[in-house]
Amino acid sequence: MKSASAGNSVTNFDAIVIGAGQAGPPLAKRLTKAGMSVAIIERHLFGGTCVNTGCIPTKAMVASAYVAHLARRAGEYGVRVGSVTVDLKTVMDRKRAIAERSRIGVEEMLRSLERCSVYTGHARFLSANEIGVGDATLRADRVFINVGGRASIPALPGLDRVPYLTNSSMMHLDVTPTHLAIVGGSYVGLEFGQMFRRFGSDVTVIEMAPRLVQREDDDVSTAIHDILVGEGIAVRLNARCISVSPGPAGVAVRVECAEGSPTIEASHLLLAVGRRPNTDDLGLDAAGVARDDHGYIVVDDRLQTSVPGIWALGECNGKGAFTHTAYNDFEIVASNLLDGATRRVSDRIPAYALYMDPPLGRAGLTEAEARQRGRTVLVGTRAMAHVGRAFEKGETNGLMKIVVDADSREILGAAVLGTGGDEVIHCVLDTMYAKAPYAALQRAMHIHPTVSEYIPFLLEN
Repeated sequence: MKSASAGNSVTNFDAIVIGAGQAGPPLAKRLTKAGMSVAIIERHLFGGTCVNTGCIPTKAMVASAYVAHLARRAGEYGVRVGSVTVDLKTVMDRKRAIAERSRIGVEEMLRSLERCSVYTGHARFLSANEIGVGDATLRADRVFINVGGRASIPALPGLDRVPYLTNSSMMHLDVTPTHLAIVGGSYVGLEFGQMFRRFGSDVTVIEMAPRLVQREDDDVSTAIHDILVGEGIAVRLNARCISVSPGPAGVAVRVECAEGSPTIEASHLLLAVGRRPNTDDLGLDAAGVARDDHGYIVVDDRLQTSVPGIWALGECNGKGAFTHTAYNDFEIVASNLLDGATRRVSDRIPAYALYMDPPLGRAGLTEAEARQRGRTVLVGTRAMAHVGRAFEKGETNGLMKIVVDADSREILGAAVLGTGGDEVIHCVLDTMYAKAPYAALQRAMHIHPTVSEYIPFLLEN
């Protein structure tokens, strides 16, 4: 079955997949290869957040911002390029083409699958095994929910009186903001903040907490702060009672901070304060599927919901808000269903990256988290300014940090904030999955000159 048309009768399938994000399409492919008939439903854009408003388009924009930044520094390398300007329309056209290629690829793959029917429209549970989409009713004993999430909108006073942007609407900007004010000092806000600073905007990041990227250790958070301030980004911490109103330039943001003006005059406002799951309009009550207080679908260690025969994968289950966690959800469910495996969510090690420049690669626990869990730890740190490869490239911002259990000698976690950090971190991550003592990595011979070669030196500390 290549496509499906609406009708009033019930159409039976072996499985129904709701959402074509990062877990749904590979699951549909795996199930059909196992001989099952599958219906997959997508109400908007194939590929989900990653392909359309997240990983792929934003990292394409980050790449443009990096080139602009490097071009401005070209003289440091003995290269003369003249004045550097950014054409945002061309940046956006490039980003759009890259995302479109991925989106079309996902849809074409699904429509080419044997035994797979693609439905476009909004899915809603009619019962635990019946789904309505348009005028069609679909039935299956196995239902997989992969509906993702969206930007959370805070209840700021005055927000109904001013225009604002989210990570999604930022994708449609056609002019470079004169002054971009960003509420939220974590991953989304900092990536966009540095990006648009390099595109030519004045940028102010407003964070209610006492430091940026609260989940990281103090030293990593401080290094991130220093990098951004060093590029001319204004950072307002401990911001309380944030409110907004129309202003002469576009938006006036009122903050109470220990330092700085109480009002920030901006041309554009970006809200980057977190995410919420797309679970409020699925009819989950009709199926009896439980959600927590934040709207995330409650799942067990194998991603099964409170209702037998229904699974939740990806961002909507609250187990991870990344493409790699969503794809790993697919792997867990498919392996357990089709291979007789006993894979669990709790077996995976947290890992993620912050794609500012330089990037932050993170694996496992922070030092603070390890100590909070009562672990006795050994900690090694090294400034990127002491890493030969970083020095050669002229990209010496950041640091490397690793945390080891003093008793078991296993690595508990690491952070690499520096050039190549998003790749280097996998040396540590793979060692952690192998449950090898840190000495195994310390004694490894790495290639010179690289950033990775300094991990053994880091462990000597």
